[in-house]
Amino acid sequence: MIGLWDALIRVLIGAILVWLGTEKGGVWIIGEVVGLVLMFTAIIGFCPLYKLTGVSSRCDNCQEAAEA
Repeated sequence: MIGLWDALIRVLIGAILVWLGTEKGGVWIIGEVVGLVLMFTAIIGFCPLYKLTGVSSRCDNCQEAAEA
């Protein structure tokens, strides 16, 4: 699962890579595809690589801490 900060960083890096792919072309087209994937995973809040490795950047205790 993807947490808030993870999603924000993914969107920021993804936007930069998409911009570079659009402006520079060439090899940066690969970066554009990677950027689109990063932004897509941030939007849906799920990363298949995180699922395979058992990693989660989502804070499970945050809701409990906010209520206390």
